[in-house]
Amino acid sequence: MCVPARFLAAVLMYCSLCAGLLLPAAHAQDTTVSVGVYNNPPKIMLDADGQPSGIFGELLQAIAEEENWQLIAVPCQWLACLDMLDSGDIDLMPDMAWSERRGEHYAFHQTPALRSWSQLYQSADQNIHSLLDLDGKRIAVLSGSIQQQYLQELASSFALRVEWVLVDSFVEGFDAVNAGVADVVVANQLFGDQESSQRNMEATPLVFQPARLFFVSHPDSAINQQRLGRIDHYLDQWIADKASPYHRILGRWAGGLEPQTVIPGWLLFALAVLLVMVVAVLLTSLWLRRMVALRTRKLRASEERLNTILDSVEAFIFIKDKDLRYQYANQKVCDLFGLKRKELIGRSDEDFFDAATCVKLRLNDLRVLEQGERVVDEEINRLADNTLLHTFLSVKIPLHNPDGSIYALCGISTDITEHRQIQEQLHHLAFYDPLTELPNRRLLLDRMTRALANQARTGYAGALLMIDLDNFKDINDTRSHEAGDVLLQQVAARLGTHLRATDTLARIGGDEFVLMLEDLSCDHDEAFQQVGSLANSVLQRMDKAFRIHGQDHVCSASIGIAMFADAVNHEDLLKAADMALFAAKSTGRNTARFFNTEMQAAVNQRSALEAALREALEAGRKQLQLFVQPQVDSRGKVIGKEALLRWQHPEKGAISPAEFIPVAESTGLIIPLGEWVINEACRILSAWQQLPDHRELPLAVNISPRQFRHPGFVEHLLGCLEAWQVDPGLMELEVTESLLIDDLDQTIERMCLLRDKSMRLSLDDFGTGYASLGYLKRLPLFQLKIDQSFVCDLLTDPNDAAIVQAIIALGNSLDLQVIAEGVETEEQRQRLLQLGCRYFQGYLFGRPASVEH
Repeated sequence: MCVPARFLAAVLMYCSLCAGLLLPAAHAQDTTVSVGVYNNPPKIMLDADGQPSGIFGELLQAIAEEENWQLIAVPCQWLACLDMLDSGDIDLMPDMAWSERRGEHYAFHQTPALRSWSQLYQSADQNIHSLLDLDGKRIAVLSGSIQQQYLQELASSFALRVEWVLVDSFVEGFDAVNAGVADVVVANQLFGDQESSQRNMEATPLVFQPARLFFVSHPDSAINQQRLGRIDHYLDQWIADKASPYHRILGRWAGGLEPQTVIPGWLLFALAVLLVMVVAVLLTSLWLRRMVALRTRKLRASEERLNTILDSVEAFIFIKDKDLRYQYANQKVCDLFGLKRKELIGRSDEDFFDAATCVKLRLNDLRVLEQGERVVDEEINRLADNTLLHTFLSVKIPLHNPDGSIYALCGISTDITEHRQIQEQLHHLAFYDPLTELPNRRLLLDRMTRALANQARTGYAGALLMIDLDNFKDINDTRSHEAGDVLLQQVAARLGTHLRATDTLARIGGDEFVLMLEDLSCDHDEAFQQVGSLANSVLQRMDKAFRIHGQDHVCSASIGIAMFADAVNHEDLLKAADMALFAAKSTGRNTARFFNTEMQAAVNQRSALEAALREALEAGRKQLQLFVQPQVDSRGKVIGKEALLRWQHPEKGAISPAEFIPVAESTGLIIPLGEWVINEACRILSAWQQLPDHRELPLAVNISPRQFRHPGFVEHLLGCLEAWQVDPGLMELEVTESLLIDDLDQTIERMCLLRDKSMRLSLDDFGTGYASLGYLKRLPLFQLKIDQSFVCDLLTDPNDAAIVQAIIALGNSLDLQVIAEGVETEEQRQRLLQLGCRYFQGYLFGRPASVEH
């Protein structure tokens, strides 16, 4: 292949420019400020002149003009920027979200330059609408970011199976979704909204982490500390002035500009450059064949230089003709097949790969050659003389004649075998015990959940056997921990014999194993006998001595058994099996015990509470009573009250709602209990009509999700209001975020119906559960209630203060009233006022009390 001189000149010029970037910078004067710039439009990026651009870039340029600073933009990836900041190679780093850890490591100014939040974006073929939809998905997230830390903790708390695809930039994350390496990508909403519109992607309704963004410097640099102070000076002035450069810049970048051309991630960028180069080589070679013989030597020299470039690339580059025979291959391809380039030309995949691989490669190649598609695929290939599998990320494009016909394909493949192996290893470590190779607790819980659901659907019984080795500590103390590990491995192997395909054997820690049996007999007695027989078989197998380091060791076991029918979820099932195991060990070890009624004291107590609650419902106000707590505005004026249910048992005394509300929820008593509360609230509102100072006060009533979804809820509510002749506008309904998880459309329809009846709806405990900006926009709410857990540490925890401020800002943007719960001190009230909150509830203004008081 040969290349035109102009192309070579361009390549050499590009190399010269790259070399120039590596030259060390001259010593800066006091007015010279070096700024780390990573590509994150529209917040920060480089413009065509190599200067900082975007919101942060233009804002810093405006300040630099005022301060006579000379800015030097230093392009870098996110992690590289942080390393340069740590080493002092750059003075300032823009677009840094504050966190407690970063606050200890870097110097921040005081006034945030920008406020943002994080959001998830998906490709068009995904259908993610809630947090639970992320189960089993691949999420691309910026490596080392607070977004990564937050999402990993969130996924762990919800037991979501998520595959993390760590990237060095937001662009690389979007590239990963486009390439099929990830399903969703995390980005700030400013960058994500712009980038997704260019890539035919869409934003999910999942938002999180309201953040304050700053410029930062190294904490030991006094001059940079002064510069941060000057940045604060201009931010304080400009934010208050709507005609300032700050608002002009923000309006220009955050107000719906034309989409900016975004440079792709490093991998696809490299592949695209290489494709262009290969196409250029082909077109150039056709043209050069027509050149006179006098230029042959010069053209051959150009071809050799270009081959040197292609051969130095860490990718497999090749060209196949319409017969699928190789017409070009770079050195990486030759090394893979162990041939010289001239020996490879004219040969096909059948000469190098096994039959199955050839079939898959042929299908992809024909899509390019016959249909003209650009194919991006992850190909798993096996060489004909090797059992090892190689995984390649391949991009293949058609090559066209001047008349538009396709004459060949060009492919660029990157070997990602090691990357895939690391992912598989991480998955194995996450779900399997490294010592015994058995499923660990995490995988067991997942399978238990599915098994309980299958039993409820099919009726086939199941059981959980918790197996604990007797006196296992002795072998660790008398022999060694290594001998103990060998014993655990042999126990796992012995317990694993004779298992059915549906059985699961797991090690959940120490010397505890769990055997889960599914698809037992539908007949309870027969299933009971099957489990008992299997437990005895396990005990007999454990009686045989184990051979450890040339010596026999006898180790018995105790077994606790719980049938699936003994529990409604995996937590209760494990507790039941654990209680049965305790009973087995208490009766002399080397035995098995079933969970029985004597172990159900807690269950019986719960049943007694349920019965007492039913009696309380029949007794009505003899045991149940609604207390009220005032809600006030910033001047201390009472604007409404909240009804709080109290239960005074004639024998047990006061019973906390934290005890009886969960029982009511699980047993269905929440429906009649909620109806009693609504009727009592209407009675109170009717009585207030006789009191001039209470006549206009609304009363807030908490409504559980189960009660809200009940078919008769709206009819009963409207009937009570009519019976007591109460204005519906005085009834305020408080619902929690958990109401939004299931059947959102029906929930919104019902809420709109209540709003049309003049009733007001409030979202209680906001910020503690399921949050979605997309859903909040659709809900007919009038109020958000800040949960008291954020108010409690408001004065000492900057994170809580930031969350409260973000909730207040969100409420204001949606034109919703925001009220803070749990306000107990004047200092909390003053801080909330500073943050923009104007309505309060808590002990500072009044404790819950009976209506008469």
